[in-house]
Amino acid sequence: MAAFPVPGSRRRIRRTSVVAAWCAMALCTSAAAPATADGGTATTTAKPTIVLVHGAFADASSWNGVAERLERRGYTVMAPANPLRGLYSDSTYIASVLDSIKGPLVLVGHSYGGSLISSAAAGNPRVKSLVYVSALMPDVGESGMSLSARFPSELGTATRSVPYRAGGGLSGTELYLKPDRLHQVFAADLPESTTRLMAVTQRPAATTAFSEKAKVAAWKHIPSWFLVAKQDKTINPDQERFEAKRAGSHTVEINSSHVAMISHPDAVTDLVLQAATAADPVRPTLPATGAAHEARAATALTGIAAASLIAGAGALLLGRRLRRPAP
Repeated sequence: MAAFPVPGSRRRIRRTSVVAAWCAMALCTSAAAPATADGGTATTTAKPTIVLVHGAFADASSWNGVAERLERRGYTVMAPANPLRGLYSDSTYIASVLDSIKGPLVLVGHSYGGSLISSAAAGNPRVKSLVYVSALMPDVGESGMSLSARFPSELGTATRSVPYRAGGGLSGTELYLKPDRLHQVFAADLPESTTRLMAVTQRPAATTAFSEKAKVAAWKHIPSWFLVAKQDKTINPDQERFEAKRAGSHTVEINSSHVAMISHPDAVTDLVLQAATAADPVRPTLPATGAAHEARAATALTGIAAASLIAGAGALLLGRRLRRPAP
């Protein structure tokens, strides 16, 4: 004879199913929520820390005008010193700087600094947005050199190579901007008195900063903003447009030389604020890359699947118990 539930058991079965569904939703949410460095979960309400990464031939002071404006608007700003020794080592260093900061982040990269934020942000769920200012934005397998070969600029005529030695017997070659070419190629919209000082205080970049190929491209899964400098002679503006279009970036174009953050700090600040205040930036539909990102995604999916399985099994067992015939 078929077993029938005792009176009232159907209502309990429905209530049990609802509870199990809510448990599954709670467990899935917990599994999918990105963890912060201090063990909590990332929120979208906290103001992000703005991390400004400079490029070659410059230092962190190149961000002074932008940093001052952002701080006046209540943002915490950090402008770390970019080692300028190579894409792999520099991006690893910037990623370690990010690990020292709590809460959500917006990364801003100028010139070669764009390559660094593209790599350093990979797999970091606290990075809300990426902002590129007349920057390199390589895809996986690309380098600064390979991009410039497709979109030539005047930079090649303005640099000189100098060998260097480092500890442990290491040696290499670094690039300097020629003092008599810096104004025209790098910062034509700044006073010559300023660019003469920039030539004296410039920080050279090792050639490996431009020759090493990107292994990840965080802009494929993190929303990005891009400022194209229409008068840029260091990076071809057509290259900047190509990069921005490929990434689906929110793009603005201004009449600026390569150093837009110095000559047009208001425009750069406005773009950074757009990225920082976007309520819920739409994530690109481009395929995600990078072993770290894929590992995080796999972990989250595993957690969701496990939560669903546990909740479903619990509901099934409770349902079977309630369907037992009355003694």
